[in-house]
Amino acid sequence: MSALGMTALLGGCGLTGHSGDVTLRLVAADYGDSKANSSRAYWDGLAKEYEAKHSGVRVDVSVYSWNDVDRKVAEMVDAGRAPDMAQIGAYADYAAAGKLYSAADLLSIPVEADLTGPLADAGQVKQVQYGIPFAASTRVLFYNKTLFARAGLTPPANWSELAADAWALKAQGVKYPFALPLGSEEAQAETMQWLLGGDGGYTDDVGTYTLDSAQNVATFSWLKDELVGKGLTGPVAPAKLNRADAFAAFADGDVGMLNGHPTLIQQAVKKGVEFGTVPLPGRTGKAKNTMGVCDWMTAFKQSGHRDQIGDFLDFVYDDKNVLAFSREYDLLPVTNSASDVMAADKRDAALGPFLSELPLSQLYPVGKTSWATVSADIKKDIGRAVAPDGSPTAVLSGLQASASLAESAE
Repeated sequence: MSALGMTALLGGCGLTGHSGDVTLRLVAADYGDSKANSSRAYWDGLAKEYEAKHSGVRVDVSVYSWNDVDRKVAEMVDAGRAPDMAQIGAYADYAAAGKLYSAADLLSIPVEADLTGPLADAGQVKQVQYGIPFAASTRVLFYNKTLFARAGLTPPANWSELAADAWALKAQGVKYPFALPLGSEEAQAETMQWLLGGDGGYTDDVGTYTLDSAQNVATFSWLKDELVGKGLTGPVAPAKLNRADAFAAFADGDVGMLNGHPTLIQQAVKKGVEFGTVPLPGRTGKAKNTMGVCDWMTAFKQSGHRDQIGDFLDFVYDDKNVLAFSREYDLLPVTNSASDVMAADKRDAALGPFLSELPLSQLYPVGKTSWATVSADIKKDIGRAVAPDGSPTAVLSGLQASASLAESAE
């Protein structure tokens, strides 16, 4: 999940005030797309409310765009002034270096136990949880109801039906029956969705990379032969198509189907596109697992403010606060209790299809310090697997070789 937004200046220096007082420094990512809905407003309100009840603690918040936040935190850590907390996209490197508190060090037992299982599990390095889930999303298939009705179609439940629907849409003059974004923005996400639908994935059951497995090669061979090779994708070649452009084309009414996350809901509504959603199709039926994405809260040991950090995070993960953030940015709650509230509330009905997929979701292998390198390689190379002169076997074998090398260095 990435979002463009306003970049805030780095806040206070984190020095303590008068004797007994503590300043907690929090660096957070911006999920807004304008100054009006910047995440700064959420965090400033939360900090003010917390400080009113804890006179000895000040919470100093800095908010950066997703383009900058991970780099900013890395620079702070490298300079020897790590923040107390950082809400970012990755945690494994910091955990492996011994710089983070574990979730058990910080959270009260009820709060820790309330974290959604698959998300909490994905936050582990060597069976210890260091990444605390903060915001989540899953993926479903979006389809344009108007275009489907015009072609007399029902949404697909498997890949064969998806290809048949795409052919029918093309026959009706639809510009881009399916959008397949394998460009550099988020190719690792689109790739994982298809691998899971083909009963494969990035790793095996013990966490070893298996990018060139027979299942994965078969999946990309199908995409190359049955969708891309038959002219059913667009608006540009998959290797050149980024997620944001695919979403924009869908919101403009030019795309029949694509895999999407909750952000697309409001984007399509604003443009007046009538859409439906169904679970991601797999090779022979509904995919056994869908892809989940999670952003993380981390806490650094450097300041030694463990007790104050833990108390503040217990407050952050109160249902009221989790729900407020999730509703503001069309994201999924990361706690079971908040998920139950959302599932039962009619005003959250649009997020229902995504929420129902969360318990069985599978996340990137973010607990591996090699994942950042492997992800970058996938973004750069995977689009070539479906190019007219591309070879799924060769591309996936190359990615596997580089992944094995990165894994051996962990």
